[in-house]
Amino acid sequence: MPEPSILNAIWDVIQSRKSTPSAEPSYVAGLLRGGVEKIGSKVLEEAAEVVEAAREPGDAGARHLTHEAADLIFHLMVLLGRADIPWTAVEAELARRFGTSGIVEKQSRGTPK
Repeated sequence: MPEPSILNAIWDVIQSRKSTPSAEPSYVAGLLRGGVEKIGSKVLEEAAEVVEAAREPGDAGARHLTHEAADLIFHLMVLLGRADIPWTAVEAELARRFGTSGIVEKQSRGTPK
């Protein structure tokens, strides 16, 4: 039997903190209490750090980029969790788009280039 995905485990923690905030200090619960404003600022901060890390060369740069990408995905998952949008919905949307040109897909949504 395959091991459960770490993304699923993180999702479960986010949902748990959302449904029953603990009396103990919890980073996730604090983010959720802060709403879109607090979570959104973390997503923006982490996205900028991903871009900065992507400019760093070599193995150290790759490790830093990996670390920052994990931070970004984590905070994005908290934002999605606040909105009750499971990670599987994001995966389904990516699967729907797979094999379609990004330009064609954007045009189908009426999104400007």
